Amino acid sequence: QVQLVESGGGLVQAGDSLRLSCAASGRTFSSFAMGWFRQAPGKEREFVAAISRSGGSTYYADSVKGRFTISRDNAANTMYLQMNSLKPEDTAVYYCAAKLASSLYYTYSSSGMYNYWGQGTQVTVSS
Repeated sequence: QVQLVESGGGLVQAGDSLRLSCAASGRTFSSFAMGWFRQAPGKEREFVAAISRSGGSTYYADSVKGRFTISRDNAANTMYLQMNSLKPEDTAVYYCAAKLASSLYYTYSSSGMYNYWGQGTQVTVSS
């Protein structure tokens, strides 16, 4: 069992930056591969970025590649999403997710593979 709490969302203008955090508690954080997903109004939840247990492997959706950076600090039980050059189409509720994983290096982009989810944090980008 792991509990996930996102923070760092807010209202920003296009071109601004935000850093989201996902704090984990419960089981050993380093046992989990992690991911960020987002859901805009009227749309399905979509993959944003993923990071392996070790932090050595990352994977991004094409829509955020080059603008967003996922990272983790296993000692602090926290994952981050640095979002730069934000666009209005990035507006969504952002969720962090955890998957109990055996591999130190695999990343996972399918929401169905994740075992635990946070409650989400709203990101709104105005034009």
